[in-house]
Amino acid sequence: MSSSSSSSSSMSFKNLSFFLFSLLLLTTSHSFPLNTTTTFPNPQETTPSGTGGGEWVRLHDSIGVSAMHMQLMYDNKVVIFDRTDFGLSNLSLPSGKCRYNDAVLKLDCSAHSLLYDVASNTFRPLMVLTNIWCSSGSVRPDGTLVQTGGYLAGDKKIRLFTPCSTTTDAAAEQCDWFELPQQLLVRRWYSSNHILPDGRLIVVGGRRQFNYEFFPKNSINGSLPELFNLPFLHNTTDRFEENNLYPFLHLLPDGNLFIFANRRSISFDYVNNRVVKEFPEIPGEKRNYPSTGSSVLLPLRGNSPAPEVMICGGAPAFGFYQAEKLSVYVAASKTCGRLKVTDPEPQWLMENMPMSRVMSDMILLPSGDVLIINGASNGTAGWEDAVGPVLNPVLYSPTQPDPSKRFTVLSPTTIPRMYHSAAILLPDGRILVGGSNPHVQYNFTAMPYPTELSLEAFLPPYMAKEYSNLRPSILTVEARDKVVSYGQGFAITFMVATYRLYQDFKVAVIAPPFATHSFGMNQRLIYLDIIGGAQKLSMFGYKVSVVAPVTQNIAPPGYYMLFVVHNGIPGECVWIQINN
Repeated sequence: MSSSSSSSSSMSFKNLSFFLFSLLLLTTSHSFPLNTTTTFPNPQETTPSGTGGGEWVRLHDSIGVSAMHMQLMYDNKVVIFDRTDFGLSNLSLPSGKCRYNDAVLKLDCSAHSLLYDVASNTFRPLMVLTNIWCSSGSVRPDGTLVQTGGYLAGDKKIRLFTPCSTTTDAAAEQCDWFELPQQLLVRRWYSSNHILPDGRLIVVGGRRQFNYEFFPKNSINGSLPELFNLPFLHNTTDRFEENNLYPFLHLLPDGNLFIFANRRSISFDYVNNRVVKEFPEIPGEKRNYPSTGSSVLLPLRGNSPAPEVMICGGAPAFGFYQAEKLSVYVAASKTCGRLKVTDPEPQWLMENMPMSRVMSDMILLPSGDVLIINGASNGTAGWEDAVGPVLNPVLYSPTQPDPSKRFTVLSPTTIPRMYHSAAILLPDGRILVGGSNPHVQYNFTAMPYPTELSLEAFLPPYMAKEYSNLRPSILTVEARDKVVSYGQGFAITFMVATYRLYQDFKVAVIAPPFATHSFGMNQRLIYLDIIGGAQKLSMFGYKVSVVAPVTQNIAPPGYYMLFVVHNGIPGECVWIQINN
């Protein structure tokens, strides 16, 4: 722009950007109503008061690290971590432990990861060596967390975290991250992972990566390719915004992989590298990062399940551009879509949430409901790119026959959980909620959304005191070392304090997710077939016999939380391992 033009020289950067953006719209096939308001919704006015119950409990005002990533392990401890390139955290490493930060500090002796003990509500620092920003993960069958990728020096790294030994306190204190000498084939930043039926991990996509690979590698002798092209990811990339990062992955009971990116989805045969089926586009907004909706595979039932995917929230096309360049925060998506994958002609069934939502987490509850929690009402994922925190969780009941009664607004938190927050299910049925840092560095004075180091628990309505007598308590799982084989029958004994003439019992197994950026990778709930109903053993004692999933396609090998659910009320879980 010439400096001789007085009108040009007086034009602000924002106005110039707006002019160029408007010109861009005229030259593309995308169209949407342009929202030119820059008002910031009051956080206390963006969501209605909760009417459906639930309770919030503050666990810690500060754990020293903002919880960008979370993974529950089978020893009832949670691995929590953040990126490493923002400077010092508020949690120190043990004396003598320091790392060379790859971007900010020459010597960093603060922790960017920690191990949270659910039972004692305590935590201790862990040490990561390279930057784990916007990375991915899965838990392999032996219970070890395999964590992949990140940023700069960490973008090809493979890290392991094995649950701590309980033999001695000293051994437990030495449990920490370990980086493998071998690396990923390409950089993986904003990629997604899934555990496969054979126990391997598949790592899909990432920024400018239209491919996938496996861990361990696909071949040992090098006779087979190890990096596989996936044109679907290239075809779903939006210019300027991408909108296909952190693709949603769900393993289907037929062994194929459901992959969703942007607004499109496929059933994918990763063994033969071919698309089995392409599904219709989901109506409405974009759904993947940075438009950032969320996705779950709805509960699978028995050994002949009909898989159904549910995707909620997101942002309109160019929502990221408007927020990033113009400080214009368009309303997020209000819709959820359900897709019965095995229907002869599958179509998206669309429903409206009680409020608009972007960057929310979707969590499968043992009751069979879906909890939608965290996020914002306007904008997208990204630094300073969203406003209007949605403080109320929403409960969705997928089996409720009346669509108007499927959503229930629950009690609100007082803490905005914006960009880089996370939530997971705990073994006792609570939801662990942490994180939120929409700033490049930790900023505790930024208004209205300071960096959050706090940790909360949300108690869903089924944990209300009036249901305590209905809550089952598992006594035994009649399987050797709590390990069950595919198709194996086994029994569970439990107690319930209140006797009723009609007792409704269900047994659920849940694979805990690796949660980050509003997607719970590997999250899975399966209701086991019950043989012959519940057997009454005593005034308060019962026994149910169940059948484990018959194939690895239904339940990939690994550790699962086993819940008994009585009249919609789950008790605390017992961990089992499903394996060959």
